[in-house]
Amino acid sequence: MSKPAIAEDIREARLADALSERYLSYALSTIMARSLPDVRDGLKPVHRRLLYAMRQLKLDPESGFKKCARVVGDVIGKYHPHGDASVYDALVRLAQEFAQRYPLVDGQGNFGNIDGDNAAAMRYTESRMTAVAKALLDGIDQNAVDFRETYDGEEEEPVVLPARFPNLLANGAAGIAVGMATNIPPHNVGELCDALAHLIKFPKVTFDKLVDMIPGPDFPTGGVLIEPREAIVEAYRTGRGSFRMRARWTKEKLGQGKYQIVVTEVPYQVQKSRLIEKIADLINARKLPMLTDIRDESTEDVRIVLEPKNRTVDAELLMEHLFKQTDLESRFGLNMNVLDADNTPGVMNLREALQAFLDHRHEVLIRQTQHRLEKIEHRLEVLGGLLAAYLNLDEVIRIIRETDEAKAELMKAFDLSEVQAEAILNMRLRQLRKLEEIEIQRENDALNKERKDLKALLKDEKKRWKSIAAEIAEIKKAFGKKTELGKRRTEIGEPPTAVVVPLEAMIEKESVTVIYSEKGWVRAAKGHVEDTQGLKFKEGDRLKFAIHAETTDKLLAFATNGRFYTVGVDKLPGGRGHGEPIRLMIDLPNGDDIIDMFIFRGGRKMLIASDAGRGFVVAEDDVTAQTKNGKQILNLKPGQEATALAFVGDGHDHAAVIGTKRKLLIFSLDELPEMSRGAGVILQKYSQGGLADVTTLNLKEGLSWQTGAGTRSEAAIATWVGKRAQAGQLPFKGFPKASRFK
Repeated sequence: MSKPAIAEDIREARLADALSERYLSYALSTIMARSLPDVRDGLKPVHRRLLYAMRQLKLDPESGFKKCARVVGDVIGKYHPHGDASVYDALVRLAQEFAQRYPLVDGQGNFGNIDGDNAAAMRYTESRMTAVAKALLDGIDQNAVDFRETYDGEEEEPVVLPARFPNLLANGAAGIAVGMATNIPPHNVGELCDALAHLIKFPKVTFDKLVDMIPGPDFPTGGVLIEPREAIVEAYRTGRGSFRMRARWTKEKLGQGKYQIVVTEVPYQVQKSRLIEKIADLINARKLPMLTDIRDESTEDVRIVLEPKNRTVDAELLMEHLFKQTDLESRFGLNMNVLDADNTPGVMNLREALQAFLDHRHEVLIRQTQHRLEKIEHRLEVLGGLLAAYLNLDEVIRIIRETDEAKAELMKAFDLSEVQAEAILNMRLRQLRKLEEIEIQRENDALNKERKDLKALLKDEKKRWKSIAAEIAEIKKAFGKKTELGKRRTEIGEPPTAVVVPLEAMIEKESVTVIYSEKGWVRAAKGHVEDTQGLKFKEGDRLKFAIHAETTDKLLAFATNGRFYTVGVDKLPGGRGHGEPIRLMIDLPNGDDIIDMFIFRGGRKMLIASDAGRGFVVAEDDVTAQTKNGKQILNLKPGQEATALAFVGDGHDHAAVIGTKRKLLIFSLDELPEMSRGAGVILQKYSQGGLADVTTLNLKEGLSWQTGAGTRSEAAIATWVGKRAQAGQLPFKGFPKASRFK
């Protein structure tokens, strides 16, 4: 038997090394060539290739349409070796007016709708570029950007587009890579142009000033932005945050005191059909007692009609309830994670993103100017030869007629370059007339003047920025707020003054004291009980929490499983007897217990932590739950438990952490992320034991803690101030041996 052939180039390697090497290659490919947009033109490779392919097909805004199948075929055949379905999906999104604030593709046919229906197959739809896409490609044939070989080496494609239009922020972007993601909302291009023009003059402009010019996103579906200005400024300053959006609605009177509510705009990326289904389900489940019916009367415009139960229902109250229960209110996250000019991924703030666009335009201007100069120099060289021929016309004709090597003879006789001699030899007889000579002289003078201006532009940076400012003014004129496309669609509204839970309107407001025992029994005693010593409990049980509340309040409970549970105070059993186990009201697993309990006020922030020493800051508004199952906020590994919660009070700038082995550490709250869910970051490292308790403080006021005798504090705490994730030191004398702050 013959021996089996042995494959060549066999390398021995550890499986872990081989996997990590290949996974890294995959991750880099996903980050740099698929999921993250380029900060300069705001496009991912598939979108850039789509637009470039459409330009090659001459699908300008003024020309006719071509089948989308033709465009997709060119893209996957020449530039983007992926599935045709994914490429067509990308093309469709660029054409959807409800998805793109400034569509890059002008579509003809069925390109889907706001209900979530898919577009027709690409063999039925047609497309061409819009004026915005044309602006992105403007100058691509003037050596404005670098080109690279396509995947098969047969064609060339642009690395980035010249991008006269600030597409990244104007249209936004979304993508999930490996280990990172991006989410950028669309903005109004008129406002972006104002900010760009201001940034040219004042490169260190404050974010507060930027928000004066860019007050927030401008979504294609309109709606009302109700995020506080301070939060918007902070989101733009860090490149991370979120924007709270609400549907736009009006109250229509029907006569005899009756009315109906009409929703005319829904939040961005909310599917209208699913939204209506959700509201209908809530009506059927009797969870919207103030609403009797919902109808979809939409045509091309959104029109969702809501019928209140009777004429006495307050419209504002009804809408507040719907905002709480449905996607009529939603949040759009901001995570400005992009690829910079060096193809390096990173989170940029608003000013950095705007400056990156300006820097790109500056580089494009220089390259275009140099390209034009080269063309002018070549043309002037040709014209110089032609003018020399006119001055010595008879001699030129004689040399051409009588010599075999006319080119060499011309070069020698009149000191011409090869280009000039070639131009003379290629002249037509009709160009010998006097009129032609005058035209050439006029062209020569005009090109000399243009060359002088271009050289002055290359030498003077101020002139270049003035030229870029003029370009930005042109973009504003073409696509700004005075145009139909550029009008601001999203209204900048005021944030709600208070948290309104409409069902409270049907609950009689009454003062109660929520009493919770160590063994998990809860009740609501009438009135605000000041003396808790007289409270009675089952044998072996005792008081854990006593909280003053109103029957209209919501009670939040944080459990050792990392979940927050929400219970209406009006749902609690009365104060007579021992109450009921809280497990009858919420789905709290056996073996888990309540760590902390408080009344929901809204707007506050909390530091939560596990016994493994990990934690983060979370907004109180993000932890409320709608079901008995609660809301998972702190993610835990097997064997770990949530162990502490502390509110971040006004003026608090530091967190204090103490471990079970009595090591105390104080560090800045700025080192902690604010998240809506996660495992958190390391607060304190332990060689043994774990985290016992956390609190927040104002460093200047010192550290306070509760004792049986009242509140005690220590001002001299500088020794214990360090960085997050350090081990800390043993606390000062007098600190409780129980290692608790309360």
